Amino acid sequence: MEVSMFLNTLTPKFYVALTGTSSLISGLILIFEWWYFRKYGTSFIEQVSVSHLRPLLGGVDSSTPSTSNTSNGEADSNRQSVSECKVWRNPLNLFRGAEYNRYTWVTGREPLTYYDMNLSAQDHQTFFTCDSDHLRPADAVMQKAWRERNPQARISAAHEALEVEDCATAFILLAEEEATTIMEAERLFKQALKAGEGCYRRSQQLQHHGTQYEAQHRRDTNVLVYIKRRLAMCSRKLGRTREAVKMMRDLMKEFPLLSMFNIHENLLESLLELQNYADVQAVLAKYDDISLPKSATICYTAALLKARAVSDKFSPEAASRRGLSTAEMNAVEAIHRAVEFNPHVPKYLLEMKSLILPPEHILKRGDSEAIAYAFFHLQHWKRVEGALNLLHCTWEGTFRMIPYPLEKGHLFYPYPICTETADRELLPMFHEVSVYPKKELPFFILFTAGLCSFTAMLALLTHQFPELMGVFAKAFLSTLFAPLNFIMEKVESILPSSLWHQLTRI
Repeated sequence: MEVSMFLNTLTPKFYVALTGTSSLISGLILIFEWWYFRKYGTSFIEQVSVSHLRPLLGGVDSSTPSTSNTSNGEADSNRQSVSECKVWRNPLNLFRGAEYNRYTWVTGREPLTYYDMNLSAQDHQTFFTCDSDHLRPADAVMQKAWRERNPQARISAAHEALEVEDCATAFILLAEEEATTIMEAERLFKQALKAGEGCYRRSQQLQHHGTQYEAQHRRDTNVLVYIKRRLAMCSRKLGRTREAVKMMRDLMKEFPLLSMFNIHENLLESLLELQNYADVQAVLAKYDDISLPKSATICYTAALLKARAVSDKFSPEAASRRGLSTAEMNAVEAIHRAVEFNPHVPKYLLEMKSLILPPEHILKRGDSEAIAYAFFHLQHWKRVEGALNLLHCTWEGTFRMIPYPLEKGHLFYPYPICTETADRELLPMFHEVSVYPKKELPFFILFTAGLCSFTAMLALLTHQFPELMGVFAKAFLSTLFAPLNFIMEKVESILPSSLWHQLTRI
């Protein structure tokens, strides 16, 4: 009776306020959930539930293995995850002063993230410094310069080092960050080469005199290789492609063990520019080996060469009637192999997604590697007649061969699940990161969207038809509370009236 009396006292304005407030709150939750999902790739409510509520409710902590076998399995899984998400130096990275900074001057946008630049600073300290830098006054100044976060402070320190003596690493820093044109950068790198070769020859003679001299020679070797590679890239950018190819070949012969710089990827791009496909095939035969790490450049260049043999005469209609020839089947399989390795590349090659400047570091099989590859190789695919058409017709067939990429792969290891997080750190905020496999919207976003829409509709109907909606609301609430009223009546009939009176007073 009391519930019925309370419901009768409610006015239509109360129902309008109730449904309107519910719609507003659920709408705000929906907006926040959508923003959080777009930024971090997960639902905030789900994340809080898994991270905080499950342990409180007695959920099993996955980080505490029950047996030693489980512990070993998780350790292997963690090691595989770390190796899969290792960030690599981009072999074709642009010049910070002559290219990245010019983009900033024109657009007002920063093409490099703090995380990417921090990785570059760590690389510079690893390659260009050693424990014996205090023996050379200029190198001691440069050791501090590489640790500076302010670009102007680094440039000032480089000029300070050059006042002491001709320092190769000081010239490198100025060529990378202060030079505003490629020609100016090349001039500085030539000065760096002259200074670097002198240091290299001196340290080469002393490298066996102790660990200190050995470390110094290793540092001087890294400096010399870096300078020669960047000089070759300057020649490539200035149109002297044959000269660049010769410099890269000589560098690879002189230092065959320094594969960390991936100079063969620079060589492949230059050979494709010359349309020297026989030499491209020879380089691929050496580096597209099962024992060597793969890259988008290796896989997609191999696919381009296979596609080049058939793409000019390829027709989807004719292929569907007569079937694929052996050469066409080889080309399609090569495309499927490349797409399985990095599924983000085709959308950039087919210009379904806009390109940005590539970062200084890339994640293999990730969106950052796809951008770096397509930025330099899109022109080579366009030059081969019909290659993009063949790619357009066949690349999506790869996903039919991989039922569920997160659980098993076909030609490569299963696609790592950590690429999205790393790519968001490497790529600027204004770029929409490509995600594979495409994530479905979390349940809580769909639930909140439905709740918001339902309550908004109720608020609108209550505002337009207050009397009718009041009747429906009272009938719904009466039905909802009917079991409770029935139980209360039974309790009143069973318990003595005096006892029931005392309980109600409590």
